Amino acid sequence: MSSDTPVPLDHHRGMAAQKATELRRLRAEVEADEQMLRQRHNELQARLVASPAENWFAASEKARYLINLLAGTPQARDPRWKSLIAALFDDFDRLSADPGEGTDRAPPPEAS
Repeated sequence: MSSDTPVPLDHHRGMAAQKATELRRLRAEVEADEQMLRQRHNELQARLVASPAENWFAASEKARYLINLLAGTPQARDPRWKSLIAALFDDFDRLSADPGEGTDRAPPPEAS
């Protein structure tokens, strides 16, 4: 065996040591994935805050993101809240699909 060839140490360990090693590796992967996910959440939140929504669809996407975050809290497990959140998401989908929705309203008065 040359010195450049790695030695598969896992084969020389007992079953308990192999399982412990697998668990450590898996935990390290999960922790790295969680850190990456937190970073991506932070990037998304920064983009959502950076500029105002350009239309109702974009505003509903911001609201959907925030509501999903809040839906993960213990208070949102209440069945009434769950049904209200589901109904709101249905409204977002329905109103976003209808391009004429909300266009019949008078524009807001301009500030002078």
